[in-house]
Amino acid sequence: MNLDHALHTFIAESRELLADMEASLLHLQPEAPSPDAIHAIFRAAHTIKGSAGLFGLDHVVAFTHVAETLLDQVRAACVPLDAGLIELLLACCDHMHALMNVVEAHGAIQDPQLQARSDTLVQALHARSLMSSKSVLPPQTATPDLPAETDAPSCAWQIAARFGPAVLQNGMDPLSFLRYLHTLGRITHTELLSQAVPNLQQLDAEQCYLGFVVHLHGHASQQEVESVFDFVRDECELQVTPLASPHAAPCPSQPSAQDSADGDKPPARALPHAPPSNTWLDLAQVNVVPSAEALPSASASTTAPRQGEHASLRVDAHKLEQLINLVGELITASAGATEVARQLRHSEMLEATATVAALVEQVRDHALQLRMVKIGGSFNKFQRIVHDVARELGKDIALHISGQDTELDKTVVERIGDPLTHLVRNAIDHGIEPAAVRLSNGKPAQGSVYLDAHHESGHIVIEIRDDGAGLDRERILAKAVERGLIEPGRQLADNDIDALIFEPGFSTATQITSLSGRGVGMDVVRSNIAALRGTVEVRSVPGQGTTVQVRLPLTLAIIDGFQVRVGHSVLVIPLEMVDECVEYLGTPAQHYTDLRGTVLPFIRLRQHFALQGPGSARPNIVVIQHGTQRFGLLVDELLGEAQAVIKPLSRIFRQARGISGSSILGNGKVALILDIAALHQQVLTTRRRETIPFTTTAP
Repeated sequence: MNLDHALHTFIAESRELLADMEASLLHLQPEAPSPDAIHAIFRAAHTIKGSAGLFGLDHVVAFTHVAETLLDQVRAACVPLDAGLIELLLACCDHMHALMNVVEAHGAIQDPQLQARSDTLVQALHARSLMSSKSVLPPQTATPDLPAETDAPSCAWQIAARFGPAVLQNGMDPLSFLRYLHTLGRITHTELLSQAVPNLQQLDAEQCYLGFVVHLHGHASQQEVESVFDFVRDECELQVTPLASPHAAPCPSQPSAQDSADGDKPPARALPHAPPSNTWLDLAQVNVVPSAEALPSASASTTAPRQGEHASLRVDAHKLEQLINLVGELITASAGATEVARQLRHSEMLEATATVAALVEQVRDHALQLRMVKIGGSFNKFQRIVHDVARELGKDIALHISGQDTELDKTVVERIGDPLTHLVRNAIDHGIEPAAVRLSNGKPAQGSVYLDAHHESGHIVIEIRDDGAGLDRERILAKAVERGLIEPGRQLADNDIDALIFEPGFSTATQITSLSGRGVGMDVVRSNIAALRGTVEVRSVPGQGTTVQVRLPLTLAIIDGFQVRVGHSVLVIPLEMVDECVEYLGTPAQHYTDLRGTVLPFIRLRQHFALQGPGSARPNIVVIQHGTQRFGLLVDELLGEAQAVIKPLSRIFRQARGISGSSILGNGKVALILDIAALHQQVLTTRRRETIPFTTTAP
């Protein structure tokens, strides 16, 4: 195992624990604190402290130990929980995040500024702690505190571990595992396994030949004990078995098939007595076991699998990117083979390429599924944002989250964070009124912000809604006239006035604050969402609140497309937006048609993009379902469904409205992928300027 990889894993898992710790703190109610939540917060700090000790991160251990001590006292109801203490612990979470960032960038090197911040927070923690007068030392130098889990049964475990030869070369210290085990309970017996040590002539000082057997009494489960060795699991032979003890309750364990098979074997040899472990033992003080009976050899050993280890696997993001890229190339190659078989009119080859194409589609679906993550992880961070911003503004605001299990492409989730953050902050700052104003308007003093995600027509829809005052359209209109965006006296529909907030530099704030007033915000939100091939819309009801709806594609890599021909050009329409196709029998001057008694507006793609090439005697209209609206696209020929690998446009074409990307066809030519939302909005705006009615109709 490489130490850098182990450290990277530790940092990633620590960040997950800190996120859980923060979420639990934000849900704590000082008047009725949840014991489970307090215990979860304590366990997170305890785990981070122990794991940091394995890597020699003494400054992380020292700080976390102080926070853990206070949390243990809160858990034992010795220190009361109030809003001030929650704020202090949230500040500790932020500081531990910063410590992890420094460890990731510089290793164990301490940052002087962070150390000063640590000292300040430690003083605040000491002031809250019952042991403020007692110096709290890291667990390496002080007798560790045993977790006060009086509600959990006491267990006794025999832990036998033999380390691989390369453990020392990878930077891991076997004694650090003993130190961490000591934080889980009381070690009553320690033995050294030294039978693998060769003679002096063959001994390599850089290799590890040792192991140990210890007896651990405490409240830790078998899974918790086994997790201590996660960072060396691939280079360690490990056995954790219940130990009979007159003072210990039967310990829950997970018997394996190997355990059942060995049921007829005689009990393990009684291990000789060792000195008590109230102090750390040096290797010279540890008893030597002359035989290997306490632990099987490498050939006979069966490493105990961690419970649930088969359920998930941590994979580097760049490996997934490489896989998706290769799948994209495979799709293009498969389409090329199908095109060749079609040109040769070879029936057997066509059948074979069809089979390959079906398998490639399955590979594509499974590969894309690997990149799908639940959006709940991004949503949860807004609890902290709402908490901090509302506290800064002196408002009482609750955040309600739904749709956390909705899945979205990892790349989209990472890039949507900043726009959503601005929208949530905007709802708090501009949307929710102060408590006094809300009470005078007959509303509850506590405002509400709602964050929801759901799937709709092959897209993910994210809604940010508040129950505030709504948009002040008169003020928006006056500001737009002042900035020269519209002519004085011009009448605009409500949705057109609402859309003005997305203009660059537009702001109705009367003064500049840390949250608003600089005119940099909603235009950036719209451009960032547009870069993801998404759209953003705003709806507002005066006195009732505002809803901002963000519509995003599920993936940015590969889509199911519907190919059409217009002149010499092949265009790709996202298949999930295609409702139906109908023959067009109207006149050349019309921009609408009769679809089973309903007026359907449509766009002539040839004129819109000024495309050249022969037309068609029987053109078709592709009916598009965009959200709750429908409109049509007039094309010359329908080519059918095909997978499209999305390729970004070069910089020179990025300003082309109505085009979101490109794809390589089986014959090597390039097809443009239509941006349906931008295309419809662009033509809708053009028709309004020409005073020609152009509306969409609900299905």
